[in-house]
Amino acid sequence: MKHREEKDPLGAKKVPGEVLWGIQTLRAMENFPVSGVPNHPEIWRAYAEIKMACAKANMDVGALDERRGKAIISAIEEILNGKHWDNFVVDRFQAGAGTSTNMNVNEVIANRALEIIGEEKGRYDIISPNDHVNMGQSTNDTFPSASHIAVYRLSGDLIRVLKELLLAFKRKGEEFSDVMKSGRTHLIDAMPLTLGMEFTAYAKTLERHLSDITRAREGLLELPLGGNAVGTGINTHPDFQKLVFHYLQETTGIPFRPNPIPVEGLQSPGRILSLASAINNLAIELGRIANDLRLLSSGPTTGLGEINLPAVQPGSSIMPGKVNPVMAECLNMVCYHIEGLYYSVARASGAGQLELNVMFPLIANETLEMINLLINFLPVYRAKAIEGIVANKERCYGYLERNPSLATLLVPKIGYLRAAELAKESLERGRPVKELAVEKGILTHEEAEEIFSPKNILGNFRNHPE
Repeated sequence: MKHREEKDPLGAKKVPGEVLWGIQTLRAMENFPVSGVPNHPEIWRAYAEIKMACAKANMDVGALDERRGKAIISAIEEILNGKHWDNFVVDRFQAGAGTSTNMNVNEVIANRALEIIGEEKGRYDIISPNDHVNMGQSTNDTFPSASHIAVYRLSGDLIRVLKELLLAFKRKGEEFSDVMKSGRTHLIDAMPLTLGMEFTAYAKTLERHLSDITRAREGLLELPLGGNAVGTGINTHPDFQKLVFHYLQETTGIPFRPNPIPVEGLQSPGRILSLASAINNLAIELGRIANDLRLLSSGPTTGLGEINLPAVQPGSSIMPGKVNPVMAECLNMVCYHIEGLYYSVARASGAGQLELNVMFPLIANETLEMINLLINFLPVYRAKAIEGIVANKERCYGYLERNPSLATLLVPKIGYLRAAELAKESLERGRPVKELAVEKGILTHEEAEEIFSPKNILGNFRNHPE
């Protein structure tokens, strides 16, 4: 294998001749052989977009000459069109702040730009990763900015799949609106409601978390880009930041705007933390709902069995005919993993010092992983679990009829203590409360039909507003 020699402030090293990355990327590969997984692809993409905007801005202000600038822009265009991605190799666990990531991008762009103008890779005296590709920039402002761009873009897909899931729950709420059933509190029989009410409530929960995620996502539009090393914008033209954001909006189609106090954007990953927190809260609720569905579908002969989840695979290697709630179980595992990722994000978010949080690579990659897990699984969960749920109406009605909590309906007429005695007798004798109330002369047949009618049983909130 042919090699080329490159130099950096620490000395010289031989780099494989065919690659576009250079000596600082090589050092990162040697120093951080941790996970074997590079940065999330959206971070690399966002970095290329930032480099494009900065190159164009530097050309506009006369800091970057046309020959170098056009070659750099051509190299970035190739990257954004899907080329050279195998050269982005830095592990997501790396030097603090993401310097290795920034230099990996700078070196790939510089070496490809050199090829474009007919020069050999490694001729950094002609096009330099630091002096030309990184002009006016620092890892300290570009990595947080790339993180915001990446998380903003990917979370848009999360919002889309979450909307589809909550609509599936809404449709089930409408489908099951007339299926009356026993409620349960403390896992003990409680007053009735409808199966539709339960599913409408699940949809409302998801709608609330969708709103939280959407609101948190908007904060990511504010970037510290242009602040470079400590947020002061040292060594840049007065018009540099304005032009960078013009070209960034042009490239991404997203209305990113500058943080009015760039120092704050370097210090605080709070905007990503807010979104990660909203996603973590969503995961907790998704896990709770999945557990409810597992409980409602338990059985078929010794559990609740009020709904049937779609059968998607055999449930046992030894028990024939057994079918398990595997989609809900998988979602539970996904949610637990997200909660663990969020813990890392939260701890890392509080680990910055003074003018920089050096944990941005972990914060960004873990947040993107949280989002990816839900994007990948929620559409499958919706299609293979929620949309195919069937109500076991007879089982629901059977439980409802024998529910001793129906004695609550008699409290206004006979008081709490007498109603409690009737509930106890209903349970002991296995007789419906309604029958016992008529039998004991507490109610006439007509009164019983009115008091135990569905309209009366379901109370004031039987029709849930949209």
